[in-house]
Amino acid sequence: MGGGVPGELRGRRRPLERIVKWILFACAGLTVLTTAGIVLALAGETVGFFREVSPAEFFGGTKWAPDFGARSSFGVLPLINGTLLVALIGVVVAVPLGLGIAIFLSEYAPSRVRRILKPFLELLAGIPTVVLGFFALNFITKVLLRNTVPDIGIFNALSAGIVVGIMIIPTIASLSEDAMRAVPQGLREGAYGLGAGKRSVALKVVLPAALSGVMAAVILGFARAIGETMIVAIAAGNRPLLAFDPREAIQTMTAYIVQVSLGDTPTGSIAYRTIFAVGSTLFVMTFILNYVSHRIVSRFREVYD
Repeated sequence: MGGGVPGELRGRRRPLERIVKWILFACAGLTVLTTAGIVLALAGETVGFFREVSPAEFFGGTKWAPDFGARSSFGVLPLINGTLLVALIGVVVAVPLGLGIAIFLSEYAPSRVRRILKPFLELLAGIPTVVLGFFALNFITKVLLRNTVPDIGIFNALSAGIVVGIMIIPTIASLSEDAMRAVPQGLREGAYGLGAGKRSVALKVVLPAALSGVMAAVILGFARAIGETMIVAIAAGNRPLLAFDPREAIQTMTAYIVQVSLGDTPTGSIAYRTIFAVGSTLFVMTFILNYVSHRIVSRFREVYD
């Protein structure tokens, strides 16, 4: 007597499976429609902006003053500079700490310690960024940096970058730890069998084997740092300055969008359309980073049987 599923039961399952399939397809299609809606929402006003301002002036100009009437300037480079400066400081802070946490959780921590620490790490990701912004302004700047870094202002890129780095530590640490845990135990055992110590196994075997996942985690953390709003709006200031000194106040793309979106800018004006032009630029930057992350995972992914 065969052990297969009875024909009557198979007949009942088929309609249900088709329904589930279409529900999952609708969920996947919703993400595509959402992305398309975002592009369309940005595209109309962005095209209108570039009818009045040349792309050469927008992407090549070094002064950003869109609301000065006849003396307005539309060079977005100061905003891009501020955004990348804060994001790079954040990555410099987050990568060593995040990778250190990931290596500890994956290779050193007992299972009981891992079960306790991992939720606390992910809890850090749930702290509202407006709280982190006030932490950057009132503690990092006023208590730490002003007593150690000369000539630093109340609003500066350094404190914002440090706290953005703290914000993205859970992203880098959690994704990197997942990638390291996915490395087969046989690789570790083979290295131990050859006489390698735990540190050598972690840094010379596990980390290289999980490199694609680690690099993707770093790029995704960098993309999140670029898109951060409240921390930079509170702690970095609103000064669109093309400078590389982290002690200076700067303005990021997201902080400018928040500033202009408060309701004082007339709808349809050129200053209003700068919101969409800057937003489109930010969208393209994050899209490129996500695409690079996907390509890195595809190119360097290790497959183990």
